[in-house]
Amino acid sequence: MIHKIKALHGDGGGLSVRAIALELGVSRNTVRKYLRLDEAAISQAQVDRARHKRLDMHRSYIIYLLETYPRLSAVKVARKLREKVSGLAVSDRSIRRYVSVLKETGVVAQKRYYEPIIDHVPGVQCQVDPGELRGVLVGGEPQTLYFVVFVLSFSRLMYVGLSFEPIDTGRFIQLHDEAFRYFGGVTEECVYDQTKLVVIEELYRELTLNQRFAEYAATVGMRVHACEGYDPESKGKVEAGVKYVKQNCLYGETFSGRQDLRRYVRQWLDEVANQRTHGTTGQVPRHHFETEEQAHLHPYLTPAGLTVAASERRKVDKTGLISWRANRYSVPMAYQGGQVGVQVEDGQLQVIDLGRGEKIASHTVCLEKGQIIKNTHHYRDHSQRLQELEGAVCALLGQPAGERLCQVLKSTSPRIYKDQLVAAVQLLKAEETLDQALVDRLAQRPTLTATTLKRYLDSSRRSKERGRDSITATGLPDAEIQLGQYASLTAGHGDHPFGQEVNHGCH
Repeated sequence: MIHKIKALHGDGGGLSVRAIALELGVSRNTVRKYLRLDEAAISQAQVDRARHKRLDMHRSYIIYLLETYPRLSAVKVARKLREKVSGLAVSDRSIRRYVSVLKETGVVAQKRYYEPIIDHVPGVQCQVDPGELRGVLVGGEPQTLYFVVFVLSFSRLMYVGLSFEPIDTGRFIQLHDEAFRYFGGVTEECVYDQTKLVVIEELYRELTLNQRFAEYAATVGMRVHACEGYDPESKGKVEAGVKYVKQNCLYGETFSGRQDLRRYVRQWLDEVANQRTHGTTGQVPRHHFETEEQAHLHPYLTPAGLTVAASERRKVDKTGLISWRANRYSVPMAYQGGQVGVQVEDGQLQVIDLGRGEKIASHTVCLEKGQIIKNTHHYRDHSQRLQELEGAVCALLGQPAGERLCQVLKSTSPRIYKDQLVAAVQLLKAEETLDQALVDRLAQRPTLTATTLKRYLDSSRRSKERGRDSITATGLPDAEIQLGQYASLTAGHGDHPFGQEVNHGCH
């Protein structure tokens, strides 16, 4: 255009300004403006136009920033754009000029055109979005409640998963498990915004997914559909759902405790959210789901080991501590130098053995920072403790009797042997005058518990107080009753009443 105007004008020897305007179909002011430009200005204008074309690729994002933050400076727009697009070959000056044009021409407030989201096919799509609400009164204390809203695009059936701690990837996966079990199946795809729980990075609309969440999605057989960044309206149903949960469910309510809050939200879902007539579909979500969508969901089974898979891994240092949100917590000393899984459930930090999936420690989450939370039992060597207790029993009774007593306690109750030893030491130490003969006889029994030991020691003490002989001679048989000698009485008498089989089953 510029060169055509220059050629037609011919440095004053050609067509007039009016004739050039009529020839090219532009205004006379445009012709005059370009005739005033020298060659350097013309070259710069062409370069700027090329750069503007590059910025047109990011026009939606720039408009989003300016509409969301009207007072945002062009300098900050340039910085945020470079953070989003690495290697952008456009100068800050060009970006400032581009922003200025958008503001001057009123493009920032221009009407947006929308592309419809699939919602007319049952069982295809579930839209998911996290939210949070501060100041929820739980047990008389204001708390920040974190939640995730799941909405089936076809029927608008809703589920709300709750968390009392900031939602990490593990908890995010667990809430999906809750939602799919509530729906009774899984949709073909789930739609998300670009939360770090789903998308780690976007570059040129190429998404890098959170690996742990991507593995879960692949396991349950659903696609992950991430909307374009900074574009909440492309997922409108759930964005509206988050607002609906805040205003209709949570706002203005108080709860006696966390379980009360969970019960209330579940009741609200079953009696209000999923029983109302939806403003868009004109249908009751629960009825619409059960009659037209439920059969189209894919079967869902909770993945094996979800608890362990959803937990975060932590390295145990040489002092038996793990780091968790600016604090350190103890684990059993056997795990020093290894790795464990951790997750938060109802304010408790659960520590999990990654191999067996079993809980090995539990701590109340500390709300302060820089603290060390220790369980002293984690630092005890149990084998050494057993040796100390056995030594204490032998010291009280003497070597042969003490060893026999320990052996019978261990064979009777191997799983609680340490507790039995602790009780035995306490009982023996409590005796002012220990009846050694009685204890020797008890150690000869095939079975013995600390409770039995206490009963005999108490009886012996009372007998002495009454001036009677020791229970050793009267209350304890010299030998165990041998029932085998009575077996011959019934031998060969299959039809005799004494030979009848006794069934002790319940009737």
